[in-house]
Amino acid sequence: MSVGGFLLALVAIFVAAKLFGEIAERLGQPAVLGEIIGGIVVGVSGLGLVDARDHTIHLLSELGVILLLFVIGLSTDLKKLMSVGDSATAVAVVGVALPFAGGAALGHLLGFPTMVAVLLGASLTATSVGITARVLSDLGHLQDDESQVVLGAAVVDDVIGLVLLTIISTLAAGGALNTPAILRIVGVAFGFVIVAIVLGSYLAPRLLRLVERIDLARGLFFASMVFAFLLAYIAQRVGSAVIIGSFAAGLVLARTNKAKEIEKEIHDIAQFFIPIFFVVIGAALDLRTLNPFDPGARRFLLIGLGLTAVGIVGKVAAGFIVTRKDLRKIVIGVGMMPRGEVGLIFAQVGLSTKLLSDGLYSAVALMVMLTTLLTPPLLRRLLIAKTPSGPLDEVDLVFDAPSD
Repeated sequence: MSVGGFLLALVAIFVAAKLFGEIAERLGQPAVLGEIIGGIVVGVSGLGLVDARDHTIHLLSELGVILLLFVIGLSTDLKKLMSVGDSATAVAVVGVALPFAGGAALGHLLGFPTMVAVLLGASLTATSVGITARVLSDLGHLQDDESQVVLGAAVVDDVIGLVLLTIISTLAAGGALNTPAILRIVGVAFGFVIVAIVLGSYLAPRLLRLVERIDLARGLFFASMVFAFLLAYIAQRVGSAVIIGSFAAGLVLARTNKAKEIEKEIHDIAQFFIPIFFVVIGAALDLRTLNPFDPGARRFLLIGLGLTAVGIVGKVAAGFIVTRKDLRKIVIGVGMMPRGEVGLIFAQVGLSTKLLSDGLYSAVALMVMLTTLLTPPLLRRLLIAKTPSGPLDEVDLVFDAPSD
């Protein structure tokens, strides 16, 4: 992409995010819904100004989701998150098992090879924590117990999804797996989160005190960004996900006495990058491959709708596994619905390993988009909007507020 094309894409992204986010809010919907629709308008299905597959745009989108999860971590009380840990774990396990089994069964019934059916099931497993958290933040419910269950469960099933992705990628490449290898993958995935929080809680306060002594200009900003990016990098290197690393960094820094200052310091950079992520999600969907009037595309449209139904039922059902009577189970289930970037990663792996055709890739992408688009209005109907509070909410309010 040329410099001119890159600048035009940035203009399109920010105009789409602001314009359609504002329209969505005026219609009583969360801004994120408008931002995704705006992405469809400026992406491959519309004006073609934003190429979601462009490497540079993809990297900017990844920065957006890294910062989003970092900000979410900053606004999350680790003790409160741990207090709903049993419920979150139960929701995560069921929320992976049901969609996976349903998707694999659907693929088998449609006559696809076993590995293809397994990949279709795996694409239904992981929840996009960033999308749900943004919606809950827009509605002022990020601190609710139900939201904490969703956040915890989404992190756990993202880790489970990454384990599945590693296993499937190895098998698709012709590799062999045995029990010790699988146990190592699982241990690394879950062990990183524990080690990152324990060691980070020890190192982060010392890092912040060192920055204070050196008295660097905007030292707190740079120290917190370096910490978030470093944990994200380490997470990727050990086989986890960058978003798990940045979320862990936010959780750790939220426990320091500089948490509020960090929230203010990172406000501007978060405001810049976070909307890119949501617009690019919409820009990635090519509606032409799902044209119901094209006999060749119609089959994949129906497959996509079938995967969507299986994915929704599986995640919503997982919300009802919670035994606590004070929690609104339907809110938890709906909050677990969106697949977002993680589902697309599964689809891209399938495409690159030739397990998925272009049509099946579009079917999975349709499932990702529908589960993502349906979540904001459904949560909006289930929850009464409250005055937002917290760092993520402040970012959203500033970005989405009407101009004077």
